[in-house]
Amino acid sequence: MIKLDSIEKSYDLGQVTVSAVSGISLTIERGDFLAVTGPSGSGKSTLLNILGILDNPSAGTYYLEDYDITLLSDKDQARIRNKHFGFIFQSFNLFSELSALENVMLPMSYAGVSFKERRERARELLADLGLEDRMFHLPSMMSGGEQQRTAIARALANQPDLILADEPTGNLPTDKGEEILRTLETL
Repeated sequence: MIKLDSIEKSYDLGQVTVSAVSGISLTIERGDFLAVTGPSGSGKSTLLNILGILDNPSAGTYYLEDYDITLLSDKDQARIRNKHFGFIFQSFNLFSELSALENVMLPMSYAGVSFKERRERARELLADLGLEDRMFHLPSMMSGGEQQRTAIARALANQPDLILADEPTGNLPTDKGEEILRTLETL
């Protein structure tokens, strides 16, 4: 599904160039469950941003289903990102003014899904994650675990080929973090 060949990412900070990732080559097949580990500052988030086409590598080639996505326009990359990837962030990145249901519906609107189908799918996803009684709550009215499950539902909304999670349990107590990991493994 994904093949990275000699991926590098550097940041020019004026008089200094910082190498965030260097020489990363890997293949990800459908159904794989991977964990990227390493110390703080080792490039894990940078690699996830490259995998999710949120950032482009400085060098190397990224193939998604045999297409070199580094050659595509920003617009085409955004379309592919919306279709193929679901993102779960440590800080949840939920819109504070939107209910759980509206947060889950949002990525589907960018994909051109009808309102009726968006609403139905969002309700199903939230119910599957035990949030049927929280659908109309704003993020500020939910616990950290409930917000994270809302973020998981949003990541699944467009039925992505790949879920990318950047420290999805980092802001949660241990028991809630284990629950989130079990949920992700089940999905």
